[in-house]
Amino acid sequence: MIRTFKALSALLSYPSTDLQEAISDIREILTFEKILPVEAIVAMEPLLSEFETGDIFDVQERYVLLFDRSRTLSLNLFEHIHGEGRDRGGAMVDLLETYRAQGYDLVATELPDHLPVLLEFIATLPIGEAREMLVDAGHIIAALAERLTRRETPYAAVLTALSDFAQASLETDEAQALISEKDDDPEDLDALDAVYEEAMVTFGPDPNAGCPVSRDILARMDAPLRPATA
Repeated sequence: MIRTFKALSALLSYPSTDLQEAISDIREILTFEKILPVEAIVAMEPLLSEFETGDIFDVQERYVLLFDRSRTLSLNLFEHIHGEGRDRGGAMVDLLETYRAQGYDLVATELPDHLPVLLEFIATLPIGEAREMLVDAGHIIAALAERLTRRETPYAAVLTALSDFAQASLETDEAQALISEKDDDPEDLDALDAVYEEAMVTFGPDPNAGCPVSRDILARMDAPLRPATA
């Protein structure tokens, strides 16, 4: 397992006290595996320090304002290219089948295209295959990195590291189309409601499914994937 991607998945998930307690372990994983260059790991230190020393409620509020109340920063990747249309549902079915083909079922409440879920999955792949999967989403990740950089948030370092790993470029037509969209105002709830007024895609894992308990150092966070049963 490439635990670096599991660590990055944890950093992009909704903050918890378990995450705060695991920050020293995350530092150790990032440094030991050397999947990311040193400068990328150093750039993440402000975020790691914020998690480690910040008030959990303040950290959670900032996360919600960024990722849950700003459509253009959504971590649900297909939302950026399919919106809430039916094409997104089909794309998620295909992605879920990719997970299952490798022997994993989705057991989290998040959708298959949620970036932390994708990172959990690619953590189980050989490094070359992991890169290929991120390359496919490279233009979205690059656009997210740029938007987060504009907002001067320490989360930008995580998306920038993923974008660089995937060798993604902002110069493609696809990435330019994404970053040309006007940034949402997370404080404008009326505008946010208008964006989501269309019917939401109803797709997800079995709500009765449980999460496995892992011996992994990051098992304090809920794992969104589990080995499929025959």
